[in-house]
Amino acid sequence: MASMHDPDPERTPGLEPGGGVPPGETPPGEDSTGGTGPRDDMSRGWGKGPVIVIGVLVLFFAVTVIIWAAIV
Repeated sequence: MASMHDPDPERTPGLEPGGGVPPGETPPGEDSTGGTGPRDDMSRGWGKGPVIVIGVLVLFFAVTVIIWAAIV
C-alpha cells in the first residue's frame, strides 16, 4: 500500500508512461530577481526634522541615565 506522499505512478493523473510529465502540465520557470533593486531616486536621505527629533531623544535619554547614575 502506497503512502499519501508516494503516489502510485500508474494512477497519478498528468503523467506519461514511465513517469514523465508532458509539456504544459507544469508551470513555467520563475523569473529571475535581477530586475529588483533600489528605487532610482535615493539621493534625498533623511530630512532634518527626524534627525533633530532622534538627537533630542538620545540626548534626553543620556542625561536621564547620567542623573540616575549620580543619584543611585
